[in-house]
Amino acid sequence: MPHSPFHRKHSSPVVDGADRAPSRAMLRAVGFEDADFDKSVIGIASTWSMVTPCNMHIDQLAREAEIGVNDAGGKGLIFNTITISDGISMGTEGMKYSLVSREVIADSIETVAACEGFDGIVAIGGCDKNMPACLIALARMDRPGVFVYGGTILPGCHNEEDVDVVSVFEAVGAHANHKISDKELHDIEACAIPGPGSCGGMYTANTMASAIEALGMSLPNSSGQAAVSDHKKEDCRLAGKAVLNLIEKGITPRQIMTRKAFENAITVVIALGGSTNAVLHLLAMANTAGVALELDDFTRIGEKVPVLADLKPSGKYMMSKLVEIGGVAPLMKRLLAAGLLHGDCLTVTGKTLAENLAEIADYPDGQQIIKPLSDPIKPNSHLVVCYGNLAAKGAVAKISGKEGLAFSGIARVFESEEDAMKQILDGTVVKGDVLVIRYEGPKGGPGMREMLSPTSAVMGRGLGKDVALITDGRFSGGTHGFVVGHITPEAYEGGLLAIVENGDRITIDAQIHQLTLHVSEEEIKRRFTLWKKPAPKYTRGVLAKYQKLVNSASEGALTDANLELE
Repeated sequence: MPHSPFHRKHSSPVVDGADRAPSRAMLRAVGFEDADFDKSVIGIASTWSMVTPCNMHIDQLAREAEIGVNDAGGKGLIFNTITISDGISMGTEGMKYSLVSREVIADSIETVAACEGFDGIVAIGGCDKNMPACLIALARMDRPGVFVYGGTILPGCHNEEDVDVVSVFEAVGAHANHKISDKELHDIEACAIPGPGSCGGMYTANTMASAIEALGMSLPNSSGQAAVSDHKKEDCRLAGKAVLNLIEKGITPRQIMTRKAFENAITVVIALGGSTNAVLHLLAMANTAGVALELDDFTRIGEKVPVLADLKPSGKYMMSKLVEIGGVAPLMKRLLAAGLLHGDCLTVTGKTLAENLAEIADYPDGQQIIKPLSDPIKPNSHLVVCYGNLAAKGAVAKISGKEGLAFSGIARVFESEEDAMKQILDGTVVKGDVLVIRYEGPKGGPGMREMLSPTSAVMGRGLGKDVALITDGRFSGGTHGFVVGHITPEAYEGGLLAIVENGDRITIDAQIHQLTLHVSEEEIKRRFTLWKKPAPKYTRGVLAKYQKLVNSASEGALTDANLELE
């Protein structure tokens, strides 16, 4: 049987012929033998690092993927890229590098794979930004590829209750409000993160893993496995095998990452009550894949898709509990049966989504984690795209319904996250405040920091239903409460957020999708005559480059989207 044209499309120019003897000599030193030069070469992109528990085990998963590639008749080569820790850097200047890392990781995977002539790629990610980064790289290169999720962490236990990293952030607020002692704060800190894996609720990592599975770019139930498990090891080996199958069939990422596939991903994110970061990342991934996806698509789909998962941060259960009852695939099968998913979308198995789900069993009777479509937690999306004079080009709110559907209050303005955090913890922030944190957007930060520290402190102080927070920055997937982020245009670019003053009234209305500053047009014009765009905070290095290149949050905050050929 003849090989597919993809069999050695990229490796052949690197290793074939007498003139390529030096290349072959180098590869022999890293494990190639004569027979390997006739095989498809598969790069295995490992995001392993000891800087975060999310990725500390991925070196071992990469070796499992290598075994899968080699057993299926290919030649696997493991290479590494960076990762950072949102959880460790949260609330510090270092968090500005978080979203930036998505671009660095995508660039580095593309750089290694293109340089080395890999015929296919297995990309293994286990934390917020490196997962969409892997997909951006796969979409750019359009070589047969499979994504593998590193898996969720198991919960810690404090006072016979499951705890995780968000429990620690919220404990900081509770401690500041004298609700818990120094010892209890220490005890929660010491037990919340017991080992490897991504943060344990339906936060950004688990949200993006689920979205990527729904997109068709990972194997069935890759998103619904614990980091430390035999299932995850098998997932890696099968991914290695799957890439060889994709090469044989001539299937590339852009054939899978279609508009209908992105609609499937949005649907699953909504049903799971997932992170607002999914909006940003799916827009970026779609842009890279050449798919027209807009903020308004989230609204359109959200009108008919209910929230069904009772998962943290707004709900009760950890991701590990969803893993125990079957993961995300049974939910997808229910959504497909309800006509809410496109079953004809191609996936990395080489089969359609409907074919992959055909043999999936439903959840066990009596489980309480995934509600039936007839009795949803919320009848439509929790991800609410808002416009209005404060967000002319859009903003993204996370409205579970538990906080209500509208909030009107008095602006308390901060020029940075740190300034806001101080006044939350010292009791300055009070009921009825709308916290305005600006100059934290993609360009203004730069880097669009997440606001888990202030939102968790608000919850810890017992003000979750009494205080709102709006920003041109982002929110962690662990955030809950009345929050609106991704405000565009951002303050740094002259958005209305830049001229909000203390004492202004602001209304967030999730029912009519409006974010309104109650100030007259005349006063707005007067304030803008006095406003000056701040000088860049960084003039050299990666943050300066990012600020120069990045586009709007409403377009995905990509650094290569606006590049044009001369």
